[in-house]
Amino acid sequence: MDNNAIYKFSYGLFVLTAKTGDRQNGCITNTAIQVTDDPKRIAFAVNKTNYTHEMLVKTREFNISILSEKADFDLFKHFGFQSGRDVDKFDGFTDCALSKNGIAYITRGTNAYISGKVISETDLGTHTLFICDVTDMEVLDEAPSATYEYYRNNIKEQPNPAKEKQEGKPAWRCKICGYIYEGEELPEDFICPWCKHPASDFEKIYI
Repeated sequence: MDNNAIYKFSYGLFVLTAKTGDRQNGCITNTAIQVTDDPKRIAFAVNKTNYTHEMLVKTREFNISILSEKADFDLFKHFGFQSGRDVDKFDGFTDCALSKNGIAYITRGTNAYISGKVISETDLGTHTLFICDVTDMEVLDEAPSATYEYYRNNIKEQPNPAKEKQEGKPAWRCKICGYIYEGEELPEDFICPWCKHPASDFEKIYI
């Protein structure tokens, strides 16, 4: 089976934000889609290990900020490569505003946001699928939405093959987000700490 076939799916990238008490948090997700127009409903899946997932299960309210081709890699690192359990992602982060539901949405590198409320959820094992009613939305910019393919080809930091050939230290690189695990062998049950993808999505390199 060619695991690379899954990368041919075309889908967007988003910052999902939620709030509990005074604490705002957000994470990157790549599975959000409109499912009906009347009523307006969307669906998205979130990894259960994400702190945003825990907040969403409690409050059932959220914003989805749609990332555009103007987004830079730092934005993906900020919301995707660290956990809200360890850091306050909105401490000192100014590229945001509050929507009517009091939850932050991202104003840099995004072209719209959608607010909503969860109406049902389905357990998918590692993820939860949320079905949601849209409560508000606004267009912020006319830049095209960033597809996952655009992110991989134009935003994500690219490997340096010349450097890899010069060095001889074995490592494993996540083909999804670029995280590097140093070592001769990658454990079969290894999960990427950044994007939560399994060992099958890693490739061996030399650094």
